[in-house]
Amino acid sequence: MIARLRRLIHTIAAKLAWLPPLLARVTLFAIFFPSGKGKLSDLSGPTQYFTDLGIPFPHFNAILAACVEVGGGALLLVGLLTRVVSLPLIITMIVAIITAKWPKLESGWDFFGWDEWAYIVVLLYLFVYGPGALSLDHLLGRKIARDDASAAPR
Repeated sequence: MIARLRRLIHTIAAKLAWLPPLLARVTLFAIFFPSGKGKLSDLSGPTQYFTDLGIPFPHFNAILAACVEVGGGALLLVGLLTRVVSLPLIITMIVAIITAKWPKLESGWDFFGWDEWAYIVVLLYLFVYGPGALSLDHLLGRKIARDDASAAPR
């Protein structure tokens, strides 16, 4: 009975393997894209905030962070260059933690409740496991594998 239930659960999970990475990508898009777009629409606010945080070259870094969020969010949505784009987004979140959150840390447990930490965890998941079957990365990977197989000497 337990073995049968275990097999059933594994079968269902295998059939749904495409869903968690898709939901992760869509969720991160819904967070990063509007945030970056908002920064780009009025750079004076983010520039002043970055100045207040002591971030060097605040205007340049506001533009950089906004472009990473907009471009990275869009690429995550379609699942293109997912592993590559995860890295600058992770770096952006690390900088946000170090500059804006860390000074307010009261307890070590607070760290795990920060949104930025949750984003890092999800981005790290996508970096390690990839964007899933419902992504342009997956489709392009299959095409490249087919092309490689057909080009291999026989």
